[in-house]
Amino acid sequence: MTGLSSWFIAQILKTVIHCLIHKKLDLHRLIGDGGMPSGHSATVTSLAIFSALTYGTGSFEFAVTTILATIVCHDAMGVRLETGKQAVVLNEMLSIFNVLTTEQLPEVKLKEFVGHTPIQVLAGILVGVVNAVVMYHFVF
Repeated sequence: MTGLSSWFIAQILKTVIHCLIHKKLDLHRLIGDGGMPSGHSATVTSLAIFSALTYGTGSFEFAVTTILATIVCHDAMGVRLETGKQAVVLNEMLSIFNVLTTEQLPEVKLKEFVGHTPIQVLAGILVGVVNAVVMYHFVF
């Protein structure tokens, strides 16, 4: 429950922030990757914090969820962020190629919103921490 609710809260916030910045509602942001805050980071962080509160910081559950959270947050800022940057470049190259040649490539648009900046991951971590504490103290 805590992990899912953290993901849901992050996705709602992501949709609202995207709407405020771009002045249009994009409901795909509710399930989409990338953006502020990181839903992945919120999910795994809330699991780690809830495990710490429930089983203690010396527990196997906390160790496993902390390792998982570290890997997911690191990956979101590393490989997935770089993948998104590469997608932007490749999409632009395909667009230029289509303008410069009579041979049209198939319409392929690579997904550009896949990773997160460190600030987006930090925001997701904060959402996860706050939600885990609230869920632990007021729901369970």
